[in-house]
Amino acid sequence: MGSSEVSIIPGLQTEEKAAVERRRLHVLKALKKLRIEADEAPVVAVLGSGGGLRAHIACLGVLSEMKEQGLLDAVTYLAGVSGSTWAISSLYTNDGDMEALEADLKHRFTRQEWDVAKSLQKTIQAARSENYSLTDFWAYMVISKQTRELPESHLSNMKKPVEEGTLPYPIFAAIDNDLQPSWQEARAPETWFEFTPHHTGFPALGAYVSITHFGSKFKKGRLVRTHPERDLTFLRGLWGSALGNTEVIREYIFDQLRNLTLKGLWRRAVANAKSTGCLIFGTLSNFMDFVKKTGICASKWEWGTTHNFLYKHGGIRDTIMSSRKHLRLVDAGLAINTPFPLVLSPTREVHLILSFDFSAGDPFETIRATADYCRRHKIPFPQVEEAELDLWSKAPASCYILKGETGPVVMHFPLFNIDACGGDIEAWSDTYDTFKLADTYTLDVVVLLLALAKKNVRENKKKILRELMNVAGLYYPKDSARSCCLA
Repeated sequence: MGSSEVSIIPGLQTEEKAAVERRRLHVLKALKKLRIEADEAPVVAVLGSGGGLRAHIACLGVLSEMKEQGLLDAVTYLAGVSGSTWAISSLYTNDGDMEALEADLKHRFTRQEWDVAKSLQKTIQAARSENYSLTDFWAYMVISKQTRELPESHLSNMKKPVEEGTLPYPIFAAIDNDLQPSWQEARAPETWFEFTPHHTGFPALGAYVSITHFGSKFKKGRLVRTHPERDLTFLRGLWGSALGNTEVIREYIFDQLRNLTLKGLWRRAVANAKSTGCLIFGTLSNFMDFVKKTGICASKWEWGTTHNFLYKHGGIRDTIMSSRKHLRLVDAGLAINTPFPLVLSPTREVHLILSFDFSAGDPFETIRATADYCRRHKIPFPQVEEAELDLWSKAPASCYILKGETGPVVMHFPLFNIDACGGDIEAWSDTYDTFKLADTYTLDVVVLLLALAKKNVRENKKKILRELMNVAGLYYPKDSARSCCLA
């Protein structure tokens, strides 16, 4: 159990600092295996963008190939938004065993099954909570169907491998939806919210609470009512609540509710529960209360409702932040579709960022948005020219290397690129549309996407090694200006 108090400190949380220090020893060993000698371990962060099921599968492919090539062991931080968070969290629930994880993925998409009874049971249970929102419905009835998973483990269960340093330190991104106007107007850093195995909170404010108390009720910095830690299924729903546009999601949710009431899903779910020996998940009254409550949330478009742990906190100057009883947390892809703001914090001292972009459309939109964010807040980031990004986006290559006079080196890897896809980029993108339902993902489709993601890592291994050598201080290129590296 974590501390029952809100923590407000300017730097890294004590637990993260200790875990990162322990990880440095493993990074040094990994670099030595890669024939890179270093006295100090550089801090390398791997970022995964959003992109729904496409991002989930492609991110697993990236992690699998990085493990195969000995690169994952040289990484300090793993961070993701939306679909990538599903893949990254799976790495830890499988103790870093990528072979088993990949085999499980293929098995799930061979079976073409979804445990509707269990998903409905979890949703009805969640609907009894005072903070029930569409995020609960989305997590248990939509994301579980998309991924064919219903993980009941918790983020705090990941503490052991990160504290031992055997796996990178994970960071999962969300944003405060009530601060969206501030984001649109000024790209306010306070908009960003993070989750780790130890804590959750606002990095820009240095305000955190133990992950075991996420969702519990606080007042004046003290715990006043404990709620059970939310499971990974719910968190995956929270992190991945921007699959497509609002109208598509709205129609999908109402279709699901109509199916529940008009097509007798309740009766089928009960029959399934009986036949499989599962516990019946409640009375018909509970079921109808759940449908009604979900309908109300849908009409209000209420997502990610949770108790604000900063409520009435005297140590926060922002009166708006401390006056709100609730937070409404949503997919960080609604701000920037990759978690650059969380790893660019000077407290994390990242030297090299490997940015894997699985998003639809322009693969450089995240670079544009991040450059704008950094420019506004005087955060070191490689300078980018709009005309150059426009040119690259017309025929993206598999790897771009961006360097500035200060700040981290950024390696950016578009998933669909001319090196791997040739002239068929548009066809690939159509095949793996962001809101494409899992039922259309056959095993062949899954395997093909895994192979593409792996190829992007494998074909750029030499470039990654070169930049690892650079940040390790053993090799300095004559031209230190920003460069573009085309595979």
